[in-house]
Amino acid sequence: MLKYLYQNSCLLSKSEVSQTIKKLTPSLGRVKEMLPLKLAFDQKAIRQIANLASKKTNKRLKYVVVVGIGGPNLGSKSIYDALYGSFDRFEPKRFPKIFYADTADSEALSALLSFIKKEVHDPEEILLNIISKSGTTTESIVNAEMILRALKKTWMDRVVVSTDHGSKLWMWAKRLQLDILTIPEAVGGRYSMFSCFGLFPLAAIGCDIKSLCAGARAVDSRAAMHSAAVSFLELKKGKTIQDHFFFHPELETVGKWVRQLIAESLGKDGKGLTPTVSIGSNDLHAVGQLYFGGPQDKFFTFVSSEKNVREVKLPRRLMLNGIVDGLAGRSASEIMQAILQGTKMAYKKAGMPFCEIVLPDLSLHSLGAFAQFKMMETIFMGELLQVNAFDQPAVELYKKETRRILAQ
Repeated sequence: MLKYLYQNSCLLSKSEVSQTIKKLTPSLGRVKEMLPLKLAFDQKAIRQIANLASKKTNKRLKYVVVVGIGGPNLGSKSIYDALYGSFDRFEPKRFPKIFYADTADSEALSALLSFIKKEVHDPEEILLNIISKSGTTTESIVNAEMILRALKKTWMDRVVVSTDHGSKLWMWAKRLQLDILTIPEAVGGRYSMFSCFGLFPLAAIGCDIKSLCAGARAVDSRAAMHSAAVSFLELKKGKTIQDHFFFHPELETVGKWVRQLIAESLGKDGKGLTPTVSIGSNDLHAVGQLYFGGPQDKFFTFVSSEKNVREVKLPRRLMLNGIVDGLAGRSASEIMQAILQGTKMAYKKAGMPFCEIVLPDLSLHSLGAFAQFKMMETIFMGELLQVNAFDQPAVELYKKETRRILAQ
């Protein structure tokens, strides 16, 4: 079970937190029924996604290419990277893999197209999932066009389109009789992890999406409400930057997903906070000086787990003996825990506020719980800030100007 610990949010009194939670309590039932939070409970949709993935996959499948950008991509990418992506380069023969075409950058696109032409010799080795909620996302349409041309005439049965019902992309796929998955219109990209956007690519590589969704269903909504209250109060006290400090490098993409979730949901009407991502222990060497010695405008959430799937242990007789005390016979996870505990102790002594999210492990169940927790917390935060946590009108500004330039 995911644990949320807030005792070290040292600027806050218990009465402040209690009063803020009371303000949120009347909205608890309504928030729990909001559609993005109900996706993990939709067994019919989950079965439909799993069935299509089963239909499209086979023993020869090597590469699932996901064409999308932003929230629709980051949902599945955060889970994939947590489980496999960070270490793919060490396991070149592990298949299937997911590649994400999430930029129109020429170098990145050229490299992907070259790889496909060189490595894909059989249509059954590749599966293309084109994702765009609006169906008109410029970067996604560019990438899809180029990849489809690279696959030539072999692609027709190897494409799944995920989009809004009735979008231009949906109509294109319908004309060509391609497989289509639709997302509920009211669900935005950043809340789409438990929709076809997030679940289909994971199901296609054999992930147990039922376990991922079960983790989401197990979240304690009151803990998420409590977390929102603490974040809101820290913001009111001048902590305008919220840093999620992940003590697992494989969770960096999870951090980017959280960053978009918070920024796009809450940055409106002159309100909001600035979400950042740090990775322990690496970033203690990069930004630790700023955190301790710079402006005290930050509130931290440490994210760690109780158990690692893999373990590495140092021998009792070290080749580098006598350089750093206390290492002999220690496991890597023990050392990381010592670094985490040392970091928290330093934060306490410096009077720097933080809370903690502790996962049992980095399984699909735990990752699903974390994602649902953060979505729920963000929605509650929107209630406290009195902003619409589901729209993103400013995102359209760059898209509108881009289309105007391209149309000239």
